[in-house]
Amino acid sequence: MEFTLLGPVGIVTKHEHVPIAGSRQRILLASLLVSGGRLLTNEQLYSELWGDEPPHTAHNALQAQVSRLRRTLSRLADPSEPAPALVTHSAGYVLKADPARIDMNDFRRRITEARAVADRDPMAAVGLLESGIALWQGKPLQDTGTSPLCHSTAVQLEEEFLAAHEAKLELKLRCGLTEDAIGELRAIGVVHPWRERITELLMLALYRVGRRAEALETYHSTRRQLTDHLGIEPSRRLKETLQVILREDPVPLAPLRPSPLSALAR
Repeated sequence: MEFTLLGPVGIVTKHEHVPIAGSRQRILLASLLVSGGRLLTNEQLYSELWGDEPPHTAHNALQAQVSRLRRTLSRLADPSEPAPALVTHSAGYVLKADPARIDMNDFRRRITEARAVADRDPMAAVGLLESGIALWQGKPLQDTGTSPLCHSTAVQLEEEFLAAHEAKLELKLRCGLTEDAIGELRAIGVVHPWRERITELLMLALYRVGRRAEALETYHSTRRQLTDHLGIEPSRRLKETLQVILREDPVPLAPLRPSPLSALAR
């Protein structure tokens, strides 16, 4: 049995992906999974499931939700392997799930492995990053409402996802896969126009393949968006990249940052 958080919250059996029915069941399962095997107190779970105004019957209602989740885990478990234990403590609950069977942890493991090999084998790091990114099936922790723990974890995961994309594309440029990177950089730039690192990499990639005019237009388009919508100028890094292109300096063998995976250090 495996668990998915990088998209809809669900359970993967040997045969299929099973979505979790019921918003409170999804929140309960997701909260227990992201807690990493740590105890979640009854009070924390009241807040996750019902917000600031839990019902007077919250204790009994939580027990009912836990019992329902236990039945779901037991029903979906493979006959040769018991379901992960959902353990009751006097203060709360713990789900004893194998961390390696949670896609969030698998993603982070691959990012860590990519960071370890990036300097000596950048192509291997690209492969690890691509395999980690491929685990995503949409926005993380979907359909968990305003649960504080799930929401904060989702925000953190989305930042890690974008940082992994940036690191992968920077490594592709280092490996000479410039044309391949340009399309991906353009696509991400449309969805995340305020990620100046994406703009910087796209400018360098275009300049590297002789598309200097497009590189300059990329800068000016980004500057217009920043000034029109946010009232700010581009960062110093972006301006420095512009000067490299205007001076027609030699194309750097690697983009300007020393390590493409430094932002992913945990």
